[in-house]
Amino acid sequence: MAVRLRLMRRGKKKQPTYRVVATDRRSARDGRFIESIGYYDPRQEPSLVNIDNEKALKWLRNGAQPSERVEKLLKISGAWDEFKPSSSRLEDLDAASTGSSS
Repeated sequence: MAVRLRLMRRGKKKQPTYRVVATDRRSARDGRFIESIGYYDPRQEPSLVNIDNEKALKWLRNGAQPSERVEKLLKISGAWDEFKPSSSRLEDLDAASTGSSS
């Protein structure tokens, strides 16, 4: 089963709020989901993003693919940085591993 992290629309007409959910890639946008990992309210100023980073990391490490918007929200919440370390962090890790093995 291909799992995807994506937004599920909630709210009234012209007043959307979204849940960030882990779902099967083949299911409908507002259909069944496996687990809810947070929510996003774009109507507040500034936009409200509340994501459980532990749940998000669990799904990302198990191979779930985030949608473009969810990836941006994960970057805002900080979960994406924990999952994908920046290139400078990788260089620091490489330098530390080569320095310690000498």
